[in-house]
Amino acid sequence: MKMLVAFCVMVAVIVVAVGVGGAQAQGLEAGDMAPAFSLPGSDGKTHSLSDYAGRTVVLAWFPKAFTGG
Repeated sequence: MKMLVAFCVMVAVIVVAVGVGGAQAQGLEAGDMAPAFSLPGSDGKTHSLSDYAGRTVVLAWFPKAFTGG
């Protein structure tokens, strides 16, 4: 479970570092709380981390998946 949380935090840091949603990059360490962010979902809706407070969140991120790029 700790590995899953660390992975989720790492993915969140990467997403924030590339500037998704206009967020500013922040220095985070393993075990830190993920910063607030919102991302577009494959369902066309925008999902915010705060919408899932108290629940486990796993981000599946496949850059260039199915794009031929």
